[in-house]
This record gives sequence, C-alpha cells and structure tokens, in this order.
Amino acid sequence: MKEFFGTLPSGEAAWLYTISRGGMSAAVTDYGATLVKLFVPDREGRLADVVLGYDDCLGYLNGNACLGATVGRNANRLKDASFVLNGKTHSLTPNENGNNLHSGPDYYYKRMWKLISHEEHAITLELNSPHGDQGFPGNAVIRVTYALEHSGRLRISYNGICNRDTVFNLTNHSYFNLAGHEKTQEALDQLLSIPGRFFNPDDAWNIPTGELRPVDGTPMDFRSPKPIRRDMGQDYEPLRLQGGYDHNFEVFCNPCAILSDPVSGRTMAVHTDCPGIQFYAGNSLDESGKGGVYYGKNAGIALETQYYPDCLHHSDWPQPIVPAGKRYRSETVYQFCW
Repeated sequence: MKEFFGTLPSGEAAWLYTISRGGMSAAVTDYGATLVKLFVPDREGRLADVVLGYDDCLGYLNGNACLGATVGRNANRLKDASFVLNGKTHSLTPNENGNNLHSGPDYYYKRMWKLISHEEHAITLELNSPHGDQGFPGNAVIRVTYALEHSGRLRISYNGICNRDTVFNLTNHSYFNLAGHEKTQEALDQLLSIPGRFFNPDDAWNIPTGELRPVDGTPMDFRSPKPIRRDMGQDYEPLRLQGGYDHNFEVFCNPCAILSDPVSGRTMAVHTDCPGIQFYAGNSLDESGKGGVYYGKNAGIALETQYYPDCLHHSDWPQPIVPAGKRYRSETVYQFCW
C-alpha cells in the first residue's frame, strides 16, 4: 500500500509505503528512508505500533530526535568533526559541541530517497551521495531495504558502493517501546539484556575516552535481563555524564540485545554483523509524536547497531573504511516473538 505522507517546503510529495507478513506490518517513508510504524501482536494477538514516530513528513523534517531514521554515512559521533583517510584530513560540519553527530547537519534522514522497489514484504530505497557530501570522499550510491520475513523478523539491509575509499557506517535510529508507542511511561519497565562484556565510557561531550571498560560490577552490566530503570539512577560517572544510558557496547554474540515487555509478552532480539550496539534510553526526548502523543524523557529505547563511536580516531578498533569499488553490505535483524 502507498499513501500520501505530506508535502515538503520544496513542493515535493513524500509517500508512505506499507509492507506486511505473518501478522506484522511496517510503514516506511521515502523521506529519510525512515521507519514510521511497526505493528507487532501481543500474546493475545492484539496489535500495537512499537516504534516512535511522527504523523507526516513535516514532523520528520522539523523533529530533532532521529525517530526511525536511516543514519549515514557515519553514524554516531566523530571527535573534532574530522578524520584522516589516506593521509588527507576530511572535515565535517561541527553540529554538537565542536564534534560531529550522525554526519549532520545535512542528514541523510532529512532527504528524499528514490524508490527502487516496493513489494508486499519489502521495500528498497536509494540515495546518491556525491563526492564531498557531508565532507566524505567519493561518489556513493547507497541502498537500504526493509523486509518482513517469516517468524517475525524485520531485516534492514544496507548496500553501498563508492568510487573512492570512504566511510560506510549506517544504522537505523528507531526508538522502541514494546508496550506500544503511546505507553510512554512503560518503556523503562521493560527488560533488557546485552551480552557484551565491555562498553565505551564517554567524556562529558559523549565522545569515547578510548577505554573498553568491563561491565562486570557496574550498572552497565546487562548480561542478565533486568528492568532498564533498575540501575539507571546509580551514582556512576558514565551515567551521570550522559544523564542515563547512552553508551556503545561490544557485540560479543548474537543476539546482541534482547528487549522484552512482560505485560504484553512482546520480545525483540537484535542480530547484527556490526561490531557495536549503542543503547540509548531516550534521555533527551522531547517530541510531539504520532496521534498527538508526547514523547518525553525515556519514552523509547534505541538499540543502534554500528561501528564504535569515534572509531576513526582509534585505529585498534574495527574500522568502517571501505575501499573504492568494493561493495559495503551490512544487516541488522529485529526478531520478534509474542
């Protein structure tokens, strides 16, 4: 199904495309290649939309929280808004305390993408990113595919190629609330497990210090499921600096995270080929969302698969550098059960 999703200030129309399979459905807009809705049954078969979002394209144009966004070329933060590749310094636009966040301010998720295909179960969108775009080298062609598969899987696949060595580190920035997007007070009561043994402590500007700190004995230990709110208020410096959880964890195994809602019975397991996953508890959320719902602090949980934040300044960490002419591929699967 294809629906009108509003008109941008440029006069261009945005569209909303629905895909469905096995009792689940998802809606994706070509404005930002953004996941707008995701309906999942509960244990009684009742559907709820479990991702935060806006009612139309203007909400995404004016919003500040990356709801459902496709983020690239480089997700997360880059210190001093610059990096060196092949001996040359590439400068991005500083958009957060002198650093760069999500390659902005000319974000991929605030651009129109080209529809490549739309079928019952899947949709593919494409973006051309020219040499120098956002400060990155090379003419890149990027595709993202959302596909609903059997057994409750939403697969997000990224595919890119560039005529120069470049950075490819794309992610999806959906905020999940398995109770339903409108039940904003219940997100922190959901249970989270992350098997990662290490996380990245950050400085006061959300830039990793370079340390890979063991989670053992800290509030960052999610190796056994626990309510998200249980340890979030502890007097622990990484939590104080970020106002709660907003940290990258190593992907030690798959699933690399499991989120569950005891009330509805919905569970979501995250699988990825990326080396890291950012757990963000929505500490700064302040948005008017779908159906007039107010998304305040901690109204949803982001689990962003990625390379480590600021990894371009840490050569001993996995690197998102892709040689010219080599195809970039990455996948993340959200596996639901109820």
